[in-house]
Amino acid sequence: MYLGLDIGTSGVKAVLVSEAGAVVANAARDLALSHPAPLWSEQDPDSWVDATIGAVDDLAARHPREIAQVAGIGLSGQMHGATLLDEDGKPLRPAILWNDGRSQAECAVLERRCPSLHAIAGNLAMPGFTAPKLLWIARHEPKIFERVAKVLLPKAYVRYRLTGEMVEDMSDAAGTLWLDVGERRWSALLLHATGLDLHHMPRLVEGSAASAVLAPDYAQRWGMRKDVVVAGGAGDNAASAIGLGAIAPGDAFLSLGTSGVLFRVTDRFAPAPASAVHAFCHALPGLWHQMGVMLSAAASLAWLSGVMEVPAATLLAPLGERVDAPSPIRFLPYLDGERTPHNDATASGAFVGLRGATGRSQIVQAVLEGVAFAARDNLAALSAASGPIAEADLVGGGSRSPLWAQICADVLGIPVHRVEEGEVGAALGAARLGRLAATGERPVAVCTRPRRLASFTPRASLAAAYDEAYRRWRELYPALKESP
Repeated sequence: MYLGLDIGTSGVKAVLVSEAGAVVANAARDLALSHPAPLWSEQDPDSWVDATIGAVDDLAARHPREIAQVAGIGLSGQMHGATLLDEDGKPLRPAILWNDGRSQAECAVLERRCPSLHAIAGNLAMPGFTAPKLLWIARHEPKIFERVAKVLLPKAYVRYRLTGEMVEDMSDAAGTLWLDVGERRWSALLLHATGLDLHHMPRLVEGSAASAVLAPDYAQRWGMRKDVVVAGGAGDNAASAIGLGAIAPGDAFLSLGTSGVLFRVTDRFAPAPASAVHAFCHALPGLWHQMGVMLSAAASLAWLSGVMEVPAATLLAPLGERVDAPSPIRFLPYLDGERTPHNDATASGAFVGLRGATGRSQIVQAVLEGVAFAARDNLAALSAASGPIAEADLVGGGSRSPLWAQICADVLGIPVHRVEEGEVGAALGAARLGRLAATGERPVAVCTRPRRLASFTPRASLAAAYDEAYRRWRELYPALKESP
């Protein structure tokens, strides 16, 4: 039996996975975010630990026999969050998260200080990444910066609390702008550009390698054996790829989670920073991946649901499982800025085309299409970087909606596939990494593809209409962008 823990932004998920690869049980705990100032997004690091312990407590209470058989644990986590620890391993302040946009000015500073940044890290300096956050801390909170002994990412902090070891895997480390992504090691040059050194960083391991052993107190608390191995794990999207069996060059998926991602596996380090494509290490040795990232995917629908005070399912129900034409309304889903292709933390959302006769369903459809158009931006960027993507699996909370899946297929012009366990993909991938670390099995034997539940193909009858709608949508960002 293997345990996967996914430390997300809105919650923690824990799944128990059997030797046969089936999800036996799962548990979850919610997390709260704090936005103390415009563009800021923070969380209490100890809330991740409390939620993780609570989720595993739940599994242990309901499934004590299965928990006792756990041989390996894997961790997945939200990427980029700057968790600053003092000499005693205590957090110095709330963690600054991936969707925090305060460090735009520091990104420019980092680019000037380190002209080789793109070649080494494979990415543009963006406020979401970890390194610019430390420049912001140094400038605005210098007394805290002086006390920083270690910088951990969210899942690495949870690992530290569960095992006593400070370790990070390659895929998550690649999102810091401190990793030499091609060489899979920390870059002293990039660290120096932010006033840090190698001693500020955790030890590096591959995602499928053993990183530590679960602390005895937790093993006893949960009724586990004493030698439970904890794998290196992965950033959330690389973990989702492991859960989907996306471990061969060219494999691709589209995630409609809080944020949105179009992900493709590559067999080499293939940076494409000009179009704000991310080039990161995969969670397995010898593999990398590219990503196009939108900061508000399912979060856009959740926002609309909150504003209208109507459950998302109720908003979607009148539209059925497909639409016959694009909405006359256009929606820019830049509620928290945007990464690919704009790299603009200050980008904002917008509805365009509202009229007195506009109905709720047209607005809801516009939100779904706006996210799909942003995914098409990502598809164009990845296709230009490394060739076309022929099809993609669909995962994340948004994958539950057949309507949204069909809109994505129609807008992207490629087949998309809903898959089994698509909503727990990252936690499942983490459990698989825990298994690999505990058993030493070959990844191809463990990281199998899930069963496809439904396939959605683009409808030729809507191709021209969506091409035109996308063209008009593309004109909105530059037209609405505020002047400097």
